[in-house]
Amino acid sequence: MQNAPAEPLALRISRELAQRIVSGTLAPGARLRQDHIAAEFGASHVPVREAFRQLESQGLAVSEPRRGVRVASFSLAELQEVCEMRAVLETLALRKAAPHLTRAILDQAEEATRAGDRAKDVQSWDEANRHFHRLILTPCGMPRLLKAIDDLQVASARFLFSGWRAEWEAPTDRDHRAILAALRSGQTETAAAVLARHVQWTGKNPRKAG
Repeated sequence: MQNAPAEPLALRISRELAQRIVSGTLAPGARLRQDHIAAEFGASHVPVREAFRQLESQGLAVSEPRRGVRVASFSLAELQEVCEMRAVLETLALRKAAPHLTRAILDQAEEATRAGDRAKDVQSWDEANRHFHRLILTPCGMPRLLKAIDDLQVASARFLFSGWRAEWEAPTDRDHRAILAALRSGQTETAAAVLARHVQWTGKNPRKAG
């Protein structure tokens, strides 16, 4: 049996830095020092620069002349833009995925929703929430679309973490259950409409997650 290929170093660096930015460990405006990060990961500057480009594509970092790469700031207007984009792209993916959603997949998505209900902290809730969305969208079979959605979900998670940093109360996600009920009964357009409303609601109510 062959071992799974190792994760590219640039991807591992970008994933770790993204997690720090989303969680608030790296604050808006903080400089991402190429030398320090290369030393931390035992890497050359090449994968670090690739990681920086990935963070920029996700809207998590910005490159400024003579100032280097810094953690991007964010605003309510940016959150609303992210949520509008998510609503369009995720409903497209759901329509394409719907014919391929099996009972087993929907059961897994229901369990992900229950895991979110049981979450004791925002990190656990976000993991369960993204797992739900990934389960119902991945069968669309459109990797570029799924990559764009994943980047937008990372960006929206940053707002979620900043809004819930002081206190946490796990939400009961009725929208997820409504989406599943519609998909189980073959009502794809109803499911898509609930999903679009669900994601857009986050942009209008930053402390509500989607």
